[in-house]
Amino acid sequence: MKIVVNNGIDNLEEYSEIFSGKRLGLITGPTGVNKKLVSTIDILHKNYNLVALFSPEHGVRGDIQAGEKVEDYLDPVSKIPVYSLYGDKKKITSEMLSKIDLLVFDIQDVGARFYTYLYTLTYAMEACNENSKPIVVLDRINPLGGKIVQGNILEKGFESFVGKYPIPTRYGLTIGEFALYINSKFKINADLTVVPCTGWNRDLYYDDTDLVWVQPSPNIPTIDTAFIYSGTCIFEGTNLSEGRGTTKPFEIIGAPWLDNIKLISIMNTKNYSSVMFRKVYFTPTFSKHANVLCSGIQIHVTHRDEFNPFVLALDILLEIKNMHSSEFEFIPPFAVGAQPFINLITGTDKVESNIGCLNELLKKMNANLEEYLEEKKSYELY
Repeated sequence: MKIVVNNGIDNLEEYSEIFSGKRLGLITGPTGVNKKLVSTIDILHKNYNLVALFSPEHGVRGDIQAGEKVEDYLDPVSKIPVYSLYGDKKKITSEMLSKIDLLVFDIQDVGARFYTYLYTLTYAMEACNENSKPIVVLDRINPLGGKIVQGNILEKGFESFVGKYPIPTRYGLTIGEFALYINSKFKINADLTVVPCTGWNRDLYYDDTDLVWVQPSPNIPTIDTAFIYSGTCIFEGTNLSEGRGTTKPFEIIGAPWLDNIKLISIMNTKNYSSVMFRKVYFTPTFSKHANVLCSGIQIHVTHRDEFNPFVLALDILLEIKNMHSSEFEFIPPFAVGAQPFINLITGTDKVESNIGCLNELLKKMNANLEEYLEEKKSYELY
């Protein structure tokens, strides 16, 4: 039986005094909807004075592909101006903020450190503090639950728009709790209010609830994708396809040269109890190896509670690197003098430089997880 859960937008009426009589700005995307799938844009436009929209990656209506620059434009439905936060500027300017009295944030996260919406939020918090504007986060549940923390802590020197703070890969907070934690821990000191969810507890995954899954970006089509994404996203830093341009992004990994039969044979000797592997063949319609037949593997998660996507993805990456030393590559930095993308996505250079076994790598990367687990308790709302 599904558990009845409301996100922050569903509890808006109880907090209407916060929004009434103010010029509102809204950062949102396609996941900014209530339980009846009515857009937060349309709700605020109808009931309050919504005067500006701010677009993260993918656009406020979700019509822009991953990594594509977002330009300023006019929302075709509400006719409200949309200012880009995923183009030449990622931070709201003082001029933009001068048009509003209160900034609202409503986007579904996926619980992974490298998801860019997190830093769209923290940049907005910084801008609000610098310009003495309050910010309200309409909270949304963490699709991966709120208890399990996995992966490594991002190391100093590897900060970017896919990882700005030293938190784990799977950080176990809602978007509102994340905002509270970052605001306090890293002294952003924004005038921050979180409109909470109701009915959710930290043991619940997204599909344990009665909430409808709306894909938070074009390549996270299902909750199953979200679970695997916090691991297999690291393949974005390699010359392997992570399944973009297919119907199973992040659930399938491959390349034209990959010996998938040998890889599956090796992985099956490791006795992972939470997953099964299946050989697949696919031709991406875009992104890496577009229009080229790839051999690969599909990861089928059988036991979520035992599944550690980050460890599994590292294990697969190291095995492929060993099997295909002449074909496998980490993609080069996007700019001269910049870090390779694998270092940004993993928050360390230990994956790129490591030539040892998985256990050695994990020992080097697992420092400070216990400290984080203790710290995050102070910011848990549920």
